[in-house]
Amino acid sequence: MAKVQLQGVRKVYDNGQVAVKDATFEVADGELMVLVGPSGCGKSTLLRMVAGLEEISGGTLTIGDRVVNDVAPKDRDIAMVFQSYALYPHMTVAENLAFGLKLRGHDKATIDKRIAEAAQTLGLTEMMDKLPKAMSGGQRQRVALGRALVREPAVFLLDEPLSNLDAKLRHSVRTEIAQLHRKLGTTMIYVTHDQVEAMTLGQRIVVLKDGIIQQIDTPMALYDRPANLFVAGFLGSPAMNVLRGTLQGDAGGVTVVDGEWRAPLGQATIDPAWLQKSIAVGVRPEHLQPAGADDTHAFTARIEGIEPVGNEIFVNLSSGKHALTMRVAPQSLPGVGEDIRVAIHPQGLHFFDAETGERL
Repeated sequence: MAKVQLQGVRKVYDNGQVAVKDATFEVADGELMVLVGPSGCGKSTLLRMVAGLEEISGGTLTIGDRVVNDVAPKDRDIAMVFQSYALYPHMTVAENLAFGLKLRGHDKATIDKRIAEAAQTLGLTEMMDKLPKAMSGGQRQRVALGRALVREPAVFLLDEPLSNLDAKLRHSVRTEIAQLHRKLGTTMIYVTHDQVEAMTLGQRIVVLKDGIIQQIDTPMALYDRPANLFVAGFLGSPAMNVLRGTLQGDAGGVTVVDGEWRAPLGQATIDPAWLQKSIAVGVRPEHLQPAGADDTHAFTARIEGIEPVGNEIFVNLSSGKHALTMRVAPQSLPGVGEDIRVAIHPQGLHFFDAETGERL
């Protein structure tokens, strides 16, 4: 096992495009760190630089106690699992698992021992004689994981390994990866564009946008205290609602005002310097609720759609210029096209600068 340190790591292509700008963070020994962001944000490029598959344009990359900027991929003591399974179709599971070890000159006893251990860990023992074409997508991805596992590397790198699986398989293989990490305690860096994967797998998460790190923290810290509007909107499903307008306040509480439209926020805790300024107020869908009869801090919204998903309901709303989503427990609601009074929990509010998007 080993820690991974990036200090000011950059990637600039020959055409001048900056794919990664000044990435600085440390993945602790035994940590599962997730890199997340939309397509084109630089997360896979960053992972490929750690793997040695992309040349580093600037900065320092350290694995363990060794600077590896100019070290060949095969000498970095890493193993990588790709989005495509990349299994040899004419080889059995056992042969796929053994192939890399044979190339590295390991003896038969070592190969047999490592393969047996990996097969036991990943539930592949009964499939060792199967060819990839006779296996499901989830089983093939487990073989790809096993091929990395038998290497016994210091660092695992996983580049969107679940993208080719359907929703049910993604959930089961995601659970297997989390269990595998807990069992092995190996350093892992995991790339995904799926915020659900990031939130459920990562011990810490690096959020990227346009090659720039936006925030690094634990999943719940990112959810509860996003550093800016991008992080607030990217993490969370459904996404955080954003109310834009001027912040006004009096003895009755705080209100967001946009022309004739008003949304009372109740006794929210704010800095008085924010009053009379253009602001963006973030509120998670679970912090919007149908207002009670005696709730004076509420605003009117029109129901545009109702999505029952079993144990909860997503209610799509419009109010003024704002499209909102409310998450509620199953209950009786007005119909689509009708108005509803909506209350905001003031404890669940997030305040951002309307121009920069940065948290206030």
